[in-house]
Amino acid sequence: GLPAALPTLPLELTVLYNSLLFTAGASDSAIKGEAEGIRQGLLRVLEACGASGQDLGTETLWQKVLQEVTVEELQAPLHHLGALQAAWWLAAGRLESVAGLFQLLSTAEDPERAHCSGGQNKLLSLIKAWQIPAEKASLPLVQSAKDLKEILCTAAAFLQGLQELEAGNFPTALSLLQEAAGGFCSKKILAQIYTCLGCCAQRMGKPQTALQHLKRALLVDFQCLPALSHAAALYHELGETSAELQALILLYEALGKNLPAAASSSPYFLMQTELLVHTPILTSLLHHHHPSEVKYLLAQRCLQDGRVADAVEHYLDFLSLLQEGLQQQVPLHGSSALPRIPEVFLEAASALEQAGRHHDAITMCDEVISRTTDLIPRVLRVEERLKQPDCSSPGAELAGGLLSQKKESLCCLAWRAAGYLHQGWAWAKLGESKEAVTQFSRCLSDLLRVQLHGSGVEPTENLQPEVEVLQKIRLLSLIGRGTQFLELRRHKEALLDFQHSLQISPGDPAASSYLVQALWELNRKQEAAAQWQKLSQISPVEDRRQQGQGRPLPLYLVSCLEQVMFPHSETLARSIQDYLGTAAQDTSS
Repeated sequence: GLPAALPTLPLELTVLYNSLLFTAGASDSAIKGEAEGIRQGLLRVLEACGASGQDLGTETLWQKVLQEVTVEELQAPLHHLGALQAAWWLAAGRLESVAGLFQLLSTAEDPERAHCSGGQNKLLSLIKAWQIPAEKASLPLVQSAKDLKEILCTAAAFLQGLQELEAGNFPTALSLLQEAAGGFCSKKILAQIYTCLGCCAQRMGKPQTALQHLKRALLVDFQCLPALSHAAALYHELGETSAELQALILLYEALGKNLPAAASSSPYFLMQTELLVHTPILTSLLHHHHPSEVKYLLAQRCLQDGRVADAVEHYLDFLSLLQEGLQQQVPLHGSSALPRIPEVFLEAASALEQAGRHHDAITMCDEVISRTTDLIPRVLRVEERLKQPDCSSPGAELAGGLLSQKKESLCCLAWRAAGYLHQGWAWAKLGESKEAVTQFSRCLSDLLRVQLHGSGVEPTENLQPEVEVLQKIRLLSLIGRGTQFLELRRHKEALLDFQHSLQISPGDPAASSYLVQALWELNRKQEAAAQWQKLSQISPVEDRRQQGQGRPLPLYLVSCLEQVMFPHSETLARSIQDYLGTAAQDTSS
């Protein structure tokens, strides 16, 4: 409440500087908002000089103070407050304001140094060019302006590097992040900078360089688990499955432990880089996976790589976490690596089936079937074109809700049908062909619920992926049931299933091969030979191209696709060739 007086202002501003540093340092969270104390300090300076600036914005206020206040004793305290103001603005992402402030500070101290060198980063050049006025020993600072300047340089380089990374300017981002890595910061921040360098190198198409940065991040701070997560993703990109799985195992183990913080060799400062750098892209790059996400990734990668025994173990571990009630802690949306839970059950069933644990696979599918039964309407109509009104129109929200509900119903139907499909193959592997036929038939009966409406047969684009999955399940189930009809010597029914399969997917290699076998078993050898000759004209390259068309299959259907591969190609080919040879001799004679 005392009026401002020039003789006491240096002490007053120094106390303000120290108190703001203590306030910032006492908080573990990043700096937010405006530093109102700095504004009040500037107004006190103007008051002591007989001026006013109540109506001015903070940037204009700084300009007025630095241009009009020339008292030598106030220069050092004002520069100290200017550095703190820069810290607050850096934390708010106001880089242009920071550059303008240091331009003013340099001009006030030495007009000749106010211009940054050409070709260099403007903000960094201005901060580095800033000359701190001599400090009086009688006014001690809790953190020197020199140390604060180093931290500002590091934070400015880090923030700008992240901005360039987000904008896709990778060479510039790399240069700025390297500048930040050579700056003044804790081990924790240094590890984060190296992690960002790794991500930048990865986006530049330099995976080996990226791995080197990520390894350095872990050497600096072994608690920087996002670096380990990014390394696992890089190994996956490089096809180094063993290294990827090792990284995921280490990540899972580390997430389950309370590791001690990395020891810091640098002295403690109240104002640190951690308080100034908090951007959405950094939060995204340093995203921590939940242990359950990592456990699922382990299961998924093992299944994809054919490590069936390991996949079964990881899937069962993951599902036990769900049964223990930890699903509330597992993120199921957004950036989570997890699919929907029924899909996890079906993937687990696929792994169990491949491991020869057919009864366990059947039980797993029973769980999916029972949980989805009440969620599927008797009839699902899929229009050829579902018009979506503009977001501004009154019916937009209703139309969006109906579309979402229809997609969910189609997903539930796909999961339930896939459960029956897996059960059919499991019973087939157990040698129970009649039970296998029953399950395949249930799958096909379920799929009859979907009715396509419109002038054509193509569903609306919004529902295309879901309908494609259902069509694939129908194809696999028809082929599966057909193979079991062959086992039961019910060749006519098998032939019908294979013919229907080819209506769904014309030219499908597995369906075509089984069709030839069914015709052969029905003693329609001439038709079988004609079909076989047509099939043999398809080149292996064209065959692979046809199989690779469309969207990738869900992981839980991949094993079913392998199950339908025709196993008797050579034997059937020899029989047909013998038949054709005999027929040719009879014709010539």
